[in-house]
Amino acid sequence: MRPTQAPFPATRLRRTRRTPALRALVAETTLTPGDFIWPVFVRDGEGVSEPIHSMPGVNRLSVDKVVEAAREAHALGIPAICLFPYTDPALKTEDCAEAWNPENLSNKATRAIKAAVPELAVMTDVALDPYNITGHDGYLEDGQIVNDRTVEALVKQALSQADAGADIIGPSDMMDGRIGAIRSELEARGHENVLLLSYAAKFASAFYGPFRDALGASGALKGDKKSYQQDPGNANEAMRLIERDLSEGADMVMVKPGMPYLDICRRAKTEFGAPTFAYQVSGEYAMLAGAAERGWIDGEKAMMESLTAFKRAGCDGVLTYFAPAAARLLNG
Repeated sequence: MRPTQAPFPATRLRRTRRTPALRALVAETTLTPGDFIWPVFVRDGEGVSEPIHSMPGVNRLSVDKVVEAAREAHALGIPAICLFPYTDPALKTEDCAEAWNPENLSNKATRAIKAAVPELAVMTDVALDPYNITGHDGYLEDGQIVNDRTVEALVKQALSQADAGADIIGPSDMMDGRIGAIRSELEARGHENVLLLSYAAKFASAFYGPFRDALGASGALKGDKKSYQQDPGNANEAMRLIERDLSEGADMVMVKPGMPYLDICRRAKTEFGAPTFAYQVSGEYAMLAGAAERGWIDGEKAMMESLTAFKRAGCDGVLTYFAPAAARLLNG
């Protein structure tokens, strides 16, 4: 039971809120640049920084510009950058073979970052949607997403990313058994030190729209992703998914989206104690950035409040497009 407090006026809880110095002394939740993973979109070309209209302030970057972003992240104290490729539509096929091409955008960017800023951790995304002509994370056969054939492809994709130098691999596809299959092959191929940050509780959400714009996948999707992404109302199922992925060899787990699922973040951290991350997804970012752009909210304050919420809910870190802006503020 909680201990009984002395009654007012012996207890005045406002005493500790009186000045900035006192508030700092009793702060329960702290935020640092080391809490962030910065998601970055990669495209072909050179010297390209292409605005994404549904994500104000976010651009698709050519590999040379991604290297500049990596240097900025490292200088700001951000420990990791996460790569998402904007694939030429001509390279999107039914077999998704570009996903494990050693020379695809993600692998080129990984090698370039590790050569320029070896201290920065590089995270990559494992899913077929950037390479799939159907826009799905897995293979579509007779109107159904097939699991086991998709897992075989995801293993090849993960191995190609590990070969390119990825430090953290993030399976975001939500296929059954993919963590165990990827972990087994990484061990067998000498990549025992590559971490798996599993998108263990990824919900079928309306908040992914701007991300699909960023990847050029908005018009391609046939049907929806509800047969593999999770029902937003199912919290107990989320715990089962997290438990399974940890048992198969995930080093860290992720909840996606973020703020609408802070209860899932808290339960995951409390029940399993594993490193737990949330993804402040594109729709969350777009709402805050768009409202700030129109002067409806104080953008900096809303940004920092939202990021603090993830830490308060038990997250060890957060993937956020706000990472460089928030880090600059935190660094003073």
